[in-house]
Amino acid sequence: MSEDFIERPRKNEKDGAIQYVKQLLEQALEEHRNEDVNKLEEVFRLLQTKKYGLVWEEHAEIVEEEMKTKIPVFVEAVEKKIVGNPEVKDYNFLLEGENLHSLHLLEKTHSGKIDVIYIDPPYNTGNKDFIYNDRIVDKSDSYSHSKWLSFMSKRLKIAKHLLSDSGVILVSIDENEHSQLKLLMDEIFGEHNFIETIVWDKKSSAKGVPPRNMMVGVHEYILAYQVSDKFRFLGEKRDETGFKNPDNDPRGPWRESNIKSTTKPLEEAFTITDPNTGKEYTNTWAFSKESLERMIIENRILWKKNLPKQKEFLYNMRNSTKALKSNWGVFDNQRTTMFLKKLLPDVQFNNPKPLELMKYLIEVTAPENSVILDFFAGSGTTAQAVLESGGNRKFILATNNENNIAQEITFARLKKISEGTEFYKGKDFNLKYFRTDFVDKNDFPDFQLEDELLNYITPLVELEFGIDISNPSVQIILTEEQLGKLIKEGKLEKDSTLFLHPTVLLNNKEAELLSKLNVTKQIIPDYYFGKDLW
Repeated sequence: MSEDFIERPRKNEKDGAIQYVKQLLEQALEEHRNEDVNKLEEVFRLLQTKKYGLVWEEHAEIVEEEMKTKIPVFVEAVEKKIVGNPEVKDYNFLLEGENLHSLHLLEKTHSGKIDVIYIDPPYNTGNKDFIYNDRIVDKSDSYSHSKWLSFMSKRLKIAKHLLSDSGVILVSIDENEHSQLKLLMDEIFGEHNFIETIVWDKKSSAKGVPPRNMMVGVHEYILAYQVSDKFRFLGEKRDETGFKNPDNDPRGPWRESNIKSTTKPLEEAFTITDPNTGKEYTNTWAFSKESLERMIIENRILWKKNLPKQKEFLYNMRNSTKALKSNWGVFDNQRTTMFLKKLLPDVQFNNPKPLELMKYLIEVTAPENSVILDFFAGSGTTAQAVLESGGNRKFILATNNENNIAQEITFARLKKISEGTEFYKGKDFNLKYFRTDFVDKNDFPDFQLEDELLNYITPLVELEFGIDISNPSVQIILTEEQLGKLIKEGKLEKDSTLFLHPTVLLNNKEAELLSKLNVTKQIIPDYYFGKDLW
């Protein structure tokens, strides 16, 4: 490379400008010209802004500005509680309200606890699909990208805090903001945490009159990011062909599988013995001697006449090791549209995500005890996909109620899914419905604000621990007097759980009683509204 080549030709210009402003700033400080100091410090800050990455004009949101004086809280819509499976204590949640407020509250209850986040945000197509500060952002808005990036940035930063170390976030998008979103997520989650851009086709081919350039987009994207290298795709569901259970083994379906090695040398051969007949088999085996001895004890060896084989159980082979492709082919959203029309004939929802796509996403990313969050819940396809995927997965949905979508579509869909119809069997699950409300700091001076916020502790406890405290086996205790009354009236249940405010202290007699009744004590986190009091 030539010695005269300057890799960053503007670097010296910028460094020179910074040094010049520093000199002016020092001079202004010496002469106590405070107004000039403030202006020069701002110029100095602007000159030192980042040198690479996504840059846009930051926009402020009314909903965020309001939180300076109004503290978001949850209030339960009791009439919308669904108890479809009263045998279990676990609950799913639907949060109605501006999702920035819901995310603010979820940060208190689920920081580092969400396993999978899937969102389908506005695509910012310019066709009235994106509203910012109560105004439609259309194609004539010169700040459309900046507004969208400001909107997404605030929400994605909180989303990162919500994900567990092994968690993943999946964001649907099309070509309008794909490039900008990729750079934004590189910045928030780290370029090294990018997993893949998944491509899926929303139709098999273009229909109708072709555009002038003769090209029609038939696909969309899902950007996948982790927060650490602990995340792993689970793989595709194993094909169950060939697995049977002719002997009613309690471990479930199995198939015969070879245990003889085809690669080990003869000198590594050893003998195993059928404990029922004493017959010995000497060969080179695919397993170590210790492993085979354990398999014999566990009754996993099939003692065939010439060569033993093993019982290979389906439950041990949950997922295929086949690599997942980044292009997932066609998923027809028309089927989901038709399903919604049958389920809710009086409402209309355009372009719901394909249910089969969502089920596939859940099954390859979310372990069976996962919590899945969707804070652009739309019609609620994510919830149905979680329920249809089985396991002990739980969902949290957040959506605004624009055009009554939360009540008339999202909740109505979940209600119908719980009840079933003539064409749909239905699913058993429990759900609590919370709405966002506000406590105005100006209405409650000093210590009164903390007392007022205690009235809104219950929804946060229920949300964090996935429970319903109207169940007598789960109770919230905010004062020592309340606990004393509970004990006096004999309303403490055996094997129950008490959520205690940090100021509630037990005396020896109370502690002994709780121990005798095997009551679990759980301290209510003091971080629920801590920062909001400042």
